[in-house]
Order: sequence, then structure tokens, then C-alpha cells
Amino acid sequence: MIALRFPVATSPAAALLLLAAATCANAETRYDPGASDTEIKIGNIMPYSGPASAYAVAGTIEAAYFQMINDQGGINGRKINFISYDDAYNPAKAVEQARRLVESDEVLAIFNPLGTPSNTAIQKYLNARHVPQLFVGAGSENFGNPSSFPWTMGWQPPYRSEGRIYARYLLAQKPEARIAVLYQNDDLGKEVLKGLKEGLGARLSMIVREESYEIAEPTIDSHILNLKASGADTVLSVTTPKSAVQSIRKVAELGWKPLYIQSYASASVNSVMKPAGFDNAQGILSAYYAKDGADPQWDEDEGMKRFTAFLARYAPTASRSDISVVYGYGAAQAMVQVLRQAGDNLTRANLMKQAASLRNFTPDTVLPGVTINTSATDFFPIEQLQMMRFEGSQWTTFGPVIDGGGSAD
Repeated sequence: MIALRFPVATSPAAALLLLAAATCANAETRYDPGASDTEIKIGNIMPYSGPASAYAVAGTIEAAYFQMINDQGGINGRKINFISYDDAYNPAKAVEQARRLVESDEVLAIFNPLGTPSNTAIQKYLNARHVPQLFVGAGSENFGNPSSFPWTMGWQPPYRSEGRIYARYLLAQKPEARIAVLYQNDDLGKEVLKGLKEGLGARLSMIVREESYEIAEPTIDSHILNLKASGADTVLSVTTPKSAVQSIRKVAELGWKPLYIQSYASASVNSVMKPAGFDNAQGILSAYYAKDGADPQWDEDEGMKRFTAFLARYAPTASRSDISVVYGYGAAQAMVQVLRQAGDNLTRANLMKQAASLRNFTPDTVLPGVTINTSATDFFPIEQLQMMRFEGSQWTTFGPVIDGGGSAD
């Protein structure tokens, strides 16, 4: 609170000018719960345990990035207090943790909560409370729908866009493909499949088999056997890491040699390709928007030099080849940009306004040609992907950066 003290000799006119200036200055500094002159509380929910725990290193990297920002003086002199809880990839637990962050910790926003089921579970609650659900760690189109959910903004490309891009590739490179799809039975799997079908358009008959699986299934071997029996020569695997590893291994074990496409949700070298076996992963295709941290082609890239220096000091045990490490760094960098744009107006409404006002922002880790742009009607910051092929022990990108909008026919 600002206390106003006027010298005895101050004239009425001068006093009015001082009062007006002080009132204006006071109006420029606005806070909602979670913000103060010294601190900005940011909440987060990650699957540090459970079937999707391979993703959780992103939360560790985000914490480390915010620590680096704090060491550099914070955001306009305010330190970020990053509070991250485990939900074990369980929607009920995610709701519990969201309530804890909002009602007990009183965070300004919940940033990059990870997973389609968890974010779906907390979305209505956060929107009802007018708490930003910012840069959601999932690609469902429900997380980029400002007319229905004005307090929710996505981060990564929409899953439907990814599906359309694979359709474009197949129509151009393998138009007679017989496609079998393995997909997780939630928005992740359903929306990639929907995008694939939209992209194929009149060539929908190219899909010869669809197999859904539940995240709780201990093994997906039977689904792979069904896909092979369909006579397919192309596989699209829309899976989370544990199931992705099982799928790649089983296809190799069967001696089956389809063109194999792995959705970007499980394209990590460290948590999928390496456990599945590099020999088994050769030639797998995917698409992504960020650089492969282990690819030497980026060694002289200025952004990746900063990324590497950050890891060396703040996360020395993290693997550059883990896609979730690259992911966490880029998302945290975008969050810091939004906080800087917000200035001293640290209200939840202004945070969403600034998140919807990103213009050609390029985190250090995105591929050349990928830019982040948002608006009041566009709540998907990243909508471009580039095809890539797994070769040796890393991904090699090829072709142009592709926007996933529209159809492929």
C-alpha cells in the first residue's frame, strides 16, 4: 500500500498533481491471488508417477528454468514460486491437485499441466474459477477453444493437425498404403485418428484396421497381432511411452516390416526409442516442431547453445536426447515471455490477454520456420510440424515445415 505524504508548503494544485501521479502509478500495479511485489506463484501438475511418468522430466526442467530466471533477478524484480504436484496421470488426482493449487496455495495460474485426461478433468473447474490453465501439455482441440473455455490455452500442435500431416505424407509418398492404426482410447488417440481421416478424405479406404487400447492395459501385444493380421503395410501408433515401446518391440519381434509412424506424443529418443531398441526403431517416422537436442546439426545454433548451457548449470543429469527435456525448456521460456509482457498488471485476466498476444515468438528450441502466434481467437500457439525419420540414434528432419490446418486432399 502506498502512503501519501504532502509537504506542508505544497500548494493545492501541486498536491493534486502529486495525488494524480500516485493514483496512476498505483493503478499500473495490479495483483490477483498468487502475485505480489516480490513473488509470482505458478502451479503445475505432472505425472511424476504412473503410466505416463516418462513425461514428468518436463516439470523438472521447468522448475530449473524458473530457478535460472530467479537467479537472474526474476520477472520485473519478482521471483517465480513454482509449485508442482504429482497426479500419477489420474484425472481424479488431477482435480484434487488443481483445487489444492487454487484454494490452498493460491497460485496466479496453472501452467503446462500435462496429459489429456488430467486436463480434461480440471478444465471446467479452472474456467469456472477464472484461473488460467495456460500452455496445456496436451493437443486436444478442447484446449484451444476460447469461445467455450476462455481460461484454457494449449501449447503443442493440435492432435488433429498431426493426423492431417501424416495423411498428406502418405498420399504423396505411399498412395496405395494399407494403414493400420493403434490408438489410445482418449482424446489423444481419437483426435489424431480423426485428423488422419480428414486428411485422407476420399481415400479413407486406405485405413484397413483400427485398434484402440486403454492406458491401464498391461500389454498391447494382442492389438499388434490384430493389426498385422489385417494385411496392413503401414502402421500409425498413437500411444503414450510405455505402449509405444511395447508396440515397436512387438512389431520387430514378429518380423513385420511396415512403414511405421509414431505420433509425436511418444517420439522421445530417451524414453521410447532407446528402451524399444535402436535396431528396432530404424526408419520410424514422426513429426515434431522442436529441435532434437542430441542432433549435432544444432551444435552451432545460438538457441541450442543457450539450451545446452542451461542444462550444464541447472539440469546436468538431464538427457539432451529426451524430447520432454526440450519440451519443458520451450514451454517455460514462453511462460516467462507472457509474464514479462504482463509487466506490473499481474491479474489472471491480463495473463490470458498477454498469452493471446504472442507475435512471432520463437523459443530457443523450435525448428527454423516455426513461430508462435496467438490471438483472442487462436489459442494454439504452435500449429506447425516437420516430418522426421529415426536414423542411428537420433531423428533427422526432412521436407518443409507444414501447417496442419485444412485437409490433405
